[in-house]
Formats: sequence, C-alpha cells, structure tokens
Amino acid sequence: MGATTLTVKELNRATLARQMLLERGLVGVVEAVERLAGMQAQEPKHPYLGLWTRIEGFEAGDLRAALFAREVVRATLMRSTLHLMSAAQYRALRMSMQPSMSVALRALGARSQGLDLERVLPAARKLLAARPLTFDEIRARLQEQFAEVNDRALGYAVRTLVALVMVPAEQERWGFPRVAEFTLAEDWLGASVADADPEALVRSYLAAFGPASAADVQNWSGVGGMMKLLDAMRAQLAVFADERGRELFDLPDAPRPSAGVSAPARFLPEFDNLVLGHEDRTRIIADEHRPRVTTKNLRVRSTFLWDGFVRGTWTIETKRRVATLRLAPFVALPRGAIKPLRAEGEALLGFAEPDARDYDVQIGEPA
Repeated sequence: MGATTLTVKELNRATLARQMLLERGLVGVVEAVERLAGMQAQEPKHPYLGLWTRIEGFEAGDLRAALFAREVVRATLMRSTLHLMSAAQYRALRMSMQPSMSVALRALGARSQGLDLERVLPAARKLLAARPLTFDEIRARLQEQFAEVNDRALGYAVRTLVALVMVPAEQERWGFPRVAEFTLAEDWLGASVADADPEALVRSYLAAFGPASAADVQNWSGVGGMMKLLDAMRAQLAVFADERGRELFDLPDAPRPSAGVSAPARFLPEFDNLVLGHEDRTRIIADEHRPRVTTKNLRVRSTFLWDGFVRGTWTIETKRRVATLRLAPFVALPRGAIKPLRAEGEALLGFAEPDARDYDVQIGEPA
C-alpha cells in the first residue's frame, strides 16, 4: 500500500496550523519561537511583527523581556543568516547547523588566502571573552594580529565558525542597534552549546514546517545529506506523498487539519520563514508569484495571506502621523476578502505604528 497523498491545500493547512496562522497561539514568546524553529531576524523589527501575527495579545515588551532575560537570542543560524531562537533551542541545535556555515566559507574565494583557522579562531575567542565587540572591532583587532589576511575573511570566519550571539541594547525600540555587539554564546548563556544532533534539527523543522521533503529540510537549514538522514529516521516518522509523487516526512502526531479548515487574513513581515522554509513553496505561494516577493537585491517583501496563500505584498508609510498600509495584490481579491484584510490591517497598524494619530488601509489593483 502506497503512502497517503496530501493535496496542496492539505499541506497548506498543516503548515499554517504549526505556524500559528490558522488561529493565534495562547503561548508565550519563548514557546512560540521554539514552535517556529526560530525566526528570520535579518532586521530586528521583523520578528516583532511575525510574533504579533501569531500570538494572541502579543506586545513588543514581551519579546524585549525575553531577549534581556537571555531566554531568546539573535544569532547567525540557518543558511548563515540572522535568526531569533530560544536559548534552549540554540544550545541544542547550533552545532547541527555548523556544516552549512563551514561550507559558506567557500564564498570568500581568493580572499581566504593565508587564513589559518587554528590561529584565528582562538584569537577571536580570546578577544570576545574580554568583552562584547562589533564586527568592525573584531575585524580591526584581528587584523592587528593577522595583517596579511583580508579583514573580511577574518570577520566572516568568526561569524560562521564561532558560536556567537548578538547583545541587545536597552535604548533601542526593537532591541538592537544598527551596528550591534556580539559575544560568545557560552558566556551569554552561562552554558556550552551541545554536540551536533542532526535528528533533533530535523524534528524541530518538521514540527514547524512539515510534512516536508528532504529537499525542503535542506533548503531551510542549509545542511546537506538530508535524504540519507531521513531514511535513517524513517521508522520514527510518518511518510506521505504530495500530488507530484514526491515523498514527504512528518512527525506522527503533528497536526494535519483538513483542507476545509478556514484560514483567516494574516500579514507576514519581510523575510518570514513561512515563505522561505520549503524548496517547493507551492503550499504557500504560487510559483508564478515568487519573483514578485524577492527583490533584485534579495530582500524578501512583506506579504499577506488570504485563504492560507500569499496573495500580495504590503508596505507601511507614515506621514504627518497618519500611518497608511498599502496592499499590492497579485490577482483580483474575492469580495469577501476585503473587509477581513482591512480589519486585520488596521490592527497591524495599531501595533506597528502606535504613535500615529490616524490609520488608513489602501488595497490597490493587481499589477
């Protein structure tokens, strides 16, 4: 008997349920970040918006408190990009992502000439053990010791090969300045990171994004060899197929709602992992719309969902204390979508721009 086939809409609802996008979660910040297996944090504001859209009654102070309590950290993680992750999950999973970060060093090319990691990394750890430093400071101080090595190569090696976390700043609205200091993760957390456990990494991913293929797990994590790992875990997992016959893996007891479950209007920030977490993203966004979400300089635009799928992008502009949310739909929206999108959009404006005296939601015509 073959594996049960899941439709695109069934995959959509399964993913939205885990992402707390069918209904907002009655959970705290730390649990939410763990359920999401981390959150993209290329810029510090984005996770606040991502948590607002997922947690019932979320307030910005909730995330700030978790950051300063060292319960949530901002660090270089999946795909060598900045993410938020709970302190416990960071300690458990950081080393499982090291293979992809090590491979990322290849991007240095000729700039890595003379880079002796056995000398550079201990020197960097010694500098950071003394006090937190910005990466400008790290590069400058290392180049004093390794004058023959490209400064960018020195900095990138430290960023990808040393377990670091970013230090939050009290005076910053979103918790971090534009140029932040980094420190050794073990010093900030008061404990060392665990040895690599790739199976734990896979389980965290499936809990947040499953059912998923080996290519999906690899796309999200940046770590190779996932088909071999999933084969080894097969007895622990549920196995399905998508409508194209591709094999999908999942945690046996994970939620998989029916395709008929309703999905409300939702707004996602830039770089949200919902639109980045799979190699095959048709469960969230149609292939023909993907180019309109990613810009030429590789920014991932803010998007809105209707009936569970990305239907367009959005921006906020504030002038004379009037905050305007502009929606740019990809296609004509059904009449029943307009009122819920406006209501959710006004709530978003109230959270994102609390100092505005008035709010406006404008829905444009499809381009």
